[in-house]
Amino acid sequence: MQDYILYSLITILLSTLFSMGGAGAGVALIPIFNFLGLGFTVAKAVGLFAGASTTITSSIMNIKRKVVDYKFVFPIAITMLIFAPLGAYSSNYIDEKIVKFFYMIMLFYSATMMMFGKKKALFDFKSKYTLFIVGGVVGFLSGLLGVGGGNILIPLLALLGYEPKKVAVAVSFVVPFSALGSFFTYATYVPLDFIMLFVVSISAIVGGYIGNYMMHFKLKQNHIKKIMALLLYLLALKLLWHFI
Repeated sequence: MQDYILYSLITILLSTLFSMGGAGAGVALIPIFNFLGLGFTVAKAVGLFAGASTTITSSIMNIKRKVVDYKFVFPIAITMLIFAPLGAYSSNYIDEKIVKFFYMIMLFYSATMMMFGKKKALFDFKSKYTLFIVGGVVGFLSGLLGVGGGNILIPLLALLGYEPKKVAVAVSFVVPFSALGSFFTYATYVPLDFIMLFVVSISAIVGGYIGNYMMHFKLKQNHIKKIMALLLYLLALKLLWHFI
């Protein structure tokens, strides 16, 4: 019971912080849950379910508001839906140390994009073929690492020259389905604690609502993102310590 309360409090706290910064908390929850004693693969499954629980509402809202550009979303969505489960399935056959190493790299990447990322595009590769490739690569990595993919996808598409607002809507639409596809794949070979899943997912939803509410108090999102980035750097460094 004490473990459930601890995981719940951590999830509410991080979900509140990350929703204030416009991101999902799964990328931070997974290594923290692992450090607390949850198996890394189990932590990935729990993080995916929590992430999907908090973001699927925004997907439904964007559909109702008719702000989803389906021509833009479709190539990313279809390839992520295919490759995310493949990445999750591959995780069962790849040494956990290797997966953790790539997770560490992803944490450094996400933190750096939050801390120093610029809105200006570095390239101009805007085509449907680019979107298919990006969706496939990000989908596979997301499934392998057990994350929704938004932390990888948003800065990558921005660097390729796509409009930030358009990207944000597309990612909020795609990530829940990608995350659920990966989760159900992990569920085929990972022993899951369904009480834990319920507690963490409800806590993530509560934290998401608190974070969205607190955004109305004129808190500067740039400051929030810097705090998030520092947390991700610390988690990445802790993972790095295990490789030294």
